[in-house]
Amino acid sequence: MSWFVRKDKGIQTPTEMKREAPDGLWYQCPNCKKVMNTREHKLNAYTCVHCNYHEKIGSDAYFSILFDENEFTELDASMHSADPLKFVDTKAYPDRVKATIAKTGLQDAVRTTYGPMHGLTVTVAVMDFNFIGGSMGSVVGEKIARAIDHAIANKTPFLMVSKSGGARMMEAGFSLMQMAKTSAKLALLDKAKLPYVSLLTDPTTGGVTASYAMLGDFNIAEPEALIGFAGPRVIRETIGKDLPKGFQSAEFVLDHGFLDFIVDRKDLKDKLVSLFRMLL
Repeated sequence: MSWFVRKDKGIQTPTEMKREAPDGLWYQCPNCKKVMNTREHKLNAYTCVHCNYHEKIGSDAYFSILFDENEFTELDASMHSADPLKFVDTKAYPDRVKATIAKTGLQDAVRTTYGPMHGLTVTVAVMDFNFIGGSMGSVVGEKIARAIDHAIANKTPFLMVSKSGGARMMEAGFSLMQMAKTSAKLALLDKAKLPYVSLLTDPTTGGVTASYAMLGDFNIAEPEALIGFAGPRVIRETIGKDLPKGFQSAEFVLDHGFLDFIVDRKDLKDKLVSLFRMLL
């Protein structure tokens, strides 16, 4: 017999006496499904303590990981998209931009900053996938170009953290022009003999991969990040063959010579500063 026996039936706890765990206290890993404390997950650089799954994070989280005491200065913070083509799909492009700004609190799909990393001032651009799929439009290209100008003027290293579905269809040719613009600015950065490290995160695809994401002095990636130009389905239908296992994962891309190395997010800041000090 159990040591505890409930003799009275139908005992109910009044609503005002019930205690529930606060929202956001626990985090469940989407990969291994195990649960951990949200604070522990954050302190572990938003990676799973059980399987090391790297959660998709935005610019705020990357800044907190990279900059000393999360201290940085943002560049061109108020810049937002125009509508040169008067584009309309299910809604007008300006309405889509306004709705996305209201939902995410972001002005566009990239934020550019500078600040100290282990005492070394670095200019950093980080893309946000939550803003229209991290798509590259004219604002993204212009902000990256200006960030590179800032790095050259102040003689700082430049870090690009890419996370994108590719070029922004609502800006058509204006979006594609950003590939040439950013590539030309990176050539000026190279001419100034300043280091550029490109970090590819999940996902990095399309025109971003075909331009600044693959032009680093070092091209590095997070574990299991999806990296490619066209999607697997398009490639499979084009070549008429099944694709290898793990196709377009960071590990696959590394094995085929398109990356220099894969870095765990917990080691990211230390590795970056070591690279920059070596290259300066």
